Amino acid sequence: MSSIKNTTIVSNQADAGFKRRFLWKLVLVLTGGMFLDGYVLGIIGPVTGPMADDLGLSTLWEGLIAAGALFGILIGSPLAGWASDKFGRKLMFTADMALFVIASAMQFFVHEPWQLFAVRLLMGVAIGAEYSVGWPLLSEFVPAQLRGRLMGVTLIAWYVGFMIAYLVGYLLSKHTDLGWRLILGTSTVIAAVLLIARIGLPESPRWLWNVGRRDEAHALAHKYMESFADMTDVEHEDTRKGSFGMLFSRQYWRATLFTAGFWFCAVTPYFAIATFADSVLDRYGLSGGLAGGVGLSAVAAGAVVITVLLVDRVGRRVLTVPPQWLCMVLLAVIGLWAGAPPMVVLVLFLAFSFFNAMYNTLTGIYPAEVFPTEIRGIGTGFAAAVSRVGAGIGTFMLPWSMANLGTAVTMLIAAAIAGIGAGLSQWLAPETKGMSLSETAAGVVH
Repeated sequence: MSSIKNTTIVSNQADAGFKRRFLWKLVLVLTGGMFLDGYVLGIIGPVTGPMADDLGLSTLWEGLIAAGALFGILIGSPLAGWASDKFGRKLMFTADMALFVIASAMQFFVHEPWQLFAVRLLMGVAIGAEYSVGWPLLSEFVPAQLRGRLMGVTLIAWYVGFMIAYLVGYLLSKHTDLGWRLILGTSTVIAAVLLIARIGLPESPRWLWNVGRRDEAHALAHKYMESFADMTDVEHEDTRKGSFGMLFSRQYWRATLFTAGFWFCAVTPYFAIATFADSVLDRYGLSGGLAGGVGLSAVAAGAVVITVLLVDRVGRRVLTVPPQWLCMVLLAVIGLWAGAPPMVVLVLFLAFSFFNAMYNTLTGIYPAEVFPTEIRGIGTGFAAAVSRVGAGIGTFMLPWSMANLGTAVTMLIAAAIAGIGAGLSQWLAPETKGMSLSETAAGVVH
């Protein structure tokens, strides 16, 4: 009897260890994907000068290429979200990284502005797929009490990736003879490693249950999920097909409006300011360089770390609503205080970067929580697509706005966008701390 009991204990411990290792592998491969996303979007800034000289870029082409990946997300997010809801998370999670490898390698061979724009657009499609497949997949495996923290960790990787890309691009372009094609193409190595790591990952038990494959769902839930409560919650999934129209149904229109609008208003000012940090700070008499791109991203990464540590303790709303009002005020002060000393402006920009990153962390958590499994992919994809319309517009329009409207008006426009996001979140942001996915997706409102 004792031998049987001891064998059972050892077996349970080994089983728990296997589940924990799997969970951390899943977190790491998704974190790597988000690092790559940030890297791809951040690497373009430091090489814009030599790239423009080599290709003879006009201001129009410069803006289009800088925003190309963001516009690609507009296509990739809803398309991959729809496909992951219909065909499964596993297939799309691997396929999007394969597309990443191909598109990233194509950067070595571009010789015309339209070619570079097309490649960056294709990379954006892969990034969009990462958002609409990776976050839903992770949310469907992690325990409820850790969901906010583990999903938030992926946003740390995004900011770190953006920061490291800016640093790598700046140093390689300033201190080596490497061409801008090689610098952009450094993302290929990261993508290839992640593609190999993703091969063999299991399908989501929640998705399997939702499409009626209950025996497979039950087996995978017990094999890979740590929490018994989460295993049981899988069996609460509805067996029904999702559709794009469900996003605007009576039950889910609030979730759709909130996630898309909140995300749009969160990223539009950030992408515009962070992508062109050097030129923005230069307008205020500050030397950009590393202090510009890396400094703003480093502060943002620190803010995400703090948010990750707090999100499962203090809840979602307190980290979503107040920081948006603060960002509105900070940008308004920058716009209205025409004669502000340069160091004061720098502090205000750093404060904006900090608080903006706090609530931006929730853009990676909320969509996976407020949509049910049958539309979790397309819901996340739609919100990501809408957000990247804002990010693309901000990145594309900021150089024009700075030149034609002036820095003050540009910052006031950014403040207005932040204010709209704050009001929307004040109205619709739910509190989902500690809830199961069945509970969070049950049409919850605050």
